[in-house]
Amino acid sequence: MSFPNTWYSQTSLLRAARPALHGDETCDVCIIGAGIAGLTAALELTRRGKRVIILEAHQVAWGASGRNGGVVSPGWAEGSGAIRKKLGLEQARALFQMSAEGVEIVRDNIRELGLTGCAPSAGTIRVKRYDDGAEVKKHIETMRRDFGYELNFLDTAQVRERAHTLRYFQGVEDPNALHFHPLNYCLGLALALEAAEGRIFEHSKMLAWQHQGTDKLVRTAHGTVCCQDLVFCAGGYGGPELQKLSRAYLPIATYVVLTEHLGDGIKNVLDSGAAFSDDRRASDYYRVVEGDRLLWGGRITTRNEQDEKALAAMLKADMVSVYPQLAAVKIDLAWSGLMGYSTNKMPNLGLLDPGVWACTSFGGHGLNTGSIGGRVIAEAVCGETARYQLFKPYLLDWNGGPFGRIAANAIYQSLKVMDFVQERLRG
Repeated sequence: MSFPNTWYSQTSLLRAARPALHGDETCDVCIIGAGIAGLTAALELTRRGKRVIILEAHQVAWGASGRNGGVVSPGWAEGSGAIRKKLGLEQARALFQMSAEGVEIVRDNIRELGLTGCAPSAGTIRVKRYDDGAEVKKHIETMRRDFGYELNFLDTAQVRERAHTLRYFQGVEDPNALHFHPLNYCLGLALALEAAEGRIFEHSKMLAWQHQGTDKLVRTAHGTVCCQDLVFCAGGYGGPELQKLSRAYLPIATYVVLTEHLGDGIKNVLDSGAAFSDDRRASDYYRVVEGDRLLWGGRITTRNEQDEKALAAMLKADMVSVYPQLAAVKIDLAWSGLMGYSTNKMPNLGLLDPGVWACTSFGGHGLNTGSIGGRVIAEAVCGETARYQLFKPYLLDWNGGPFGRIAANAIYQSLKVMDFVQERLRG
């Protein structure tokens, strides 16, 4: 299958061709999936002296890791408030600190490995679509007091100085977050892994796996891998070969478009280098790339819509509803793809069977989460920490089976209605 046609693939570094698996191999750890979680886990493991093989069904970062919004910011999709209510403040704080550590993993890898083409830019701004400055200030104070994390309050005038729309009110600025080119980052991690003698086999989909004594045997179309530990990092494209893990998340489609070059007109839309999102339950997220183009993402469905014209029209309507001044702007590219979403909005991360690990279901999160997930599993495999236990209350929640997708679509539509009503009542 060809690499998806996205802005990231059009502006990527040279993608090295890697062989498919042919024959029988052995290693300490076999990782399924060469996205950001799998690559990070593999690199962390090789640094600890483990012999690692990654099996990738397509190519490095072919899935969600290479075509997302490109935002790296702390936090979990479930939200610190909900996590605190379920687990208590101490565990919620530990989980948040891990998510912040994930941001630093990305930043450190770019710097220490000398990764090129990542184009990291500082800052995110999350805005309200109705007037509620008191609630925004309360959130910022809670994050400072209970989680030790500093955020900046932006009043309505400050938000509108940066984002030229009347749809936005107050905002939360996180200057420590960043956004970047995720595909080039993953390609750089792959090269660093191979330089450390880790191996990647592309076009080598895992068809099945089984226990073989204390080892695990993984089978592809043309070979096998025998390993001590097996780590599943597959995202939205995994299937029944993942066994019970496949029943713990849903493949959800996300959508992104890219505008034409706006030239000086970009200043009539945004006057900020930060990545923007709103705080709706079904939010828009976007940022400026190449200095004068908007990369805009939004919406989720269980249907992976592939009609580029339909996608472009759908997301442009969302864009124009926020920025009417973009009505005449052309959409140059539109793409979609699947991400793995768990029903509890937390990753599936932890021990499935002796020596069999999950590190997946990062849909709805920034790229910090796959990064910290990879490190936590590497630590666990090497017996260094048991931080993965913090995720145990969320591991393997049922996805609803045949009704899960129907429910997910219904929930998404209801959330859109709730957002609409809330904005009309309080905007």
